Amino acid sequence: MSGASNGKAAIITGASRGIGAAIARRLAKEGAKVAINYASRAAEAEALVEEIKKAGGEAIAVKGDVSRKGDCVALFEATEKAFGNADILVNNAGLILYKPLAAVTEEEYDRLFAVNVKGTFLMCQLAATRLKDKGVIVNFSSTTTALALPTYATYVATKGAVEQMSHVFAKEMGARGIRVNVVSPGPVRTELFLTGKSEEDVKRMASLSAFNRIGEPSDIANVVAWLASDESAWVSGQNIRANGALI
Repeated sequence: MSGASNGKAAIITGASRGIGAAIARRLAKEGAKVAINYASRAAEAEALVEEIKKAGGEAIAVKGDVSRKGDCVALFEATEKAFGNADILVNNAGLILYKPLAAVTEEEYDRLFAVNVKGTFLMCQLAATRLKDKGVIVNFSSTTTALALPTYATYVATKGAVEQMSHVFAKEMGARGIRVNVVSPGPVRTELFLTGKSEEDVKRMASLSAFNRIGEPSDIANVVAWLASDESAWVSGQNIRANGALI
């Protein structure tokens, strides 16, 4: 699949670290020009831009909070100024919360839905008119929507909303040849996942996989790269659970 995204412009939200950064690296390796969105980690985003440029790729870093429409518009505008209209949109930015539903505050609920759902909604809404024909949108959910784990209720509610929105949006965008899919990772070795977990917690989660390991960011980036390529031209409206047979 080498060069599958050659010359295409990609926007990746929440891409300064973890899965988002791995996606930026992989799409750049495939020849895409990448706009790396970040909310607060400027140094990491700029370092990733330099890394991609040193490898011969093209990249820019764009600060913005995807829960704010003005920031979303500015992200598209910065991409268009640097690379032309985007071909690929990866809505990776997201927050997680581990709390029993009864203990979740209204402020926590609002913030989680603002980033995970409203952020995806705003970026998709803009992509409906600004993404090139035959473009690709990859939204992010989570395998936890199917696991029904305690303390995940509010988080999975946001991801369930993303899944359903994406299925309908895929049908709405078909007339322009734009494909919309969802990737739902299982446990992945990122700072977001590892925070607050003991080594025993990680081993327990790994044991639930058929391969007795948790995922790596590159595992998810590989799936996104395939969805962004013409090799998946007949795949739209799907939810791909990349989780090592966890479920």
